[in-house]
Amino acid sequence: MTIIVTGASGFLGRFLCEALEKAGHTVVRLDSKIADLTKDGSLDGITQPYDRIYHLAAWTQAGDFCLHHSGEQWLINQKINTNVLSWWHTRQPHAKLIAMGTSCAYDPALPLSEENYMRGEPIESLFTYAMTKRMLYNGLTSLHKQFGHTYLHLVPSTLYGPHYHTDSRRMHFIFDLIRKILLGKEKGEPVTLWGDGYQKRELVFASDFVNAALHLSDHVDNDIVNIGAGEEYSIREFAEKICAIVGFDPALIEYDTSRYVGARSKVLSVEKLRHLIPNVTFTSLDCGLEDTVSWFSTQPELLR
Repeated sequence: MTIIVTGASGFLGRFLCEALEKAGHTVVRLDSKIADLTKDGSLDGITQPYDRIYHLAAWTQAGDFCLHHSGEQWLINQKINTNVLSWWHTRQPHAKLIAMGTSCAYDPALPLSEENYMRGEPIESLFTYAMTKRMLYNGLTSLHKQFGHTYLHLVPSTLYGPHYHTDSRRMHFIFDLIRKILLGKEKGEPVTLWGDGYQKRELVFASDFVNAALHLSDHVDNDIVNIGAGEEYSIREFAEKICAIVGFDPALIEYDTSRYVGARSKVLSVEKLRHLIPNVTFTSLDCGLEDTVSWFSTQPELLR
């Protein structure tokens, strides 16, 4: 197949493109240097027909970024998603569009199962970004309903693994934990983590997510599916595992309860995923963290 990927230079994009190419597909990697998706008509020059479009591009960062950039997030992500969906509708109507959702679109008071993706209200600090992802899903379903276009909406838990971005953007929590603990060991200093450490999170190894996504892309149409390992751990548990890997005393970790925490718990329901892929497997957290820490420790630019 001939496939185009938006956000191809991002963390997930690199894993996805490599897997697609390894499977024998012809892949066009689209990033902001090739097409600025915030500008109308930026995709008009791409007229070659594609079998699939993977839409990964989004404007966001981790931590409290969403809290302080809500207006920009609304404007920029709405432009990106509208331009991609408009191009799909007018220029690539026979392609299947596989888009990435976000777990923060769920109302934390409801079970994080697919039927609740559009129900309730997302957490306030992530509300705007979450709503742009809900609107993306609404765009997919609306274009399918009126024009018969084929889509798939995938909702990942937090992704981790080697080859994370090494620029100045804020890191997702697991990479921030690794960085702080490695620096603490290097400098022989205590480490301060945000919150009380009892907030819980779920991780999915990036290559595991891609494997599941490719299977679903081949076998599921016009649906929304969560992809996660189905297990959550507290920040303290993650920190203790990282300490064991790097040889840092967890007693030297301090918790700043005045800092941004986000949702207290966030684990996706994966019943639908396990029904669709009964033999789905995920890298164990211990093995995944070993690989991630091993790679991270070889990136001096991340340890500043």
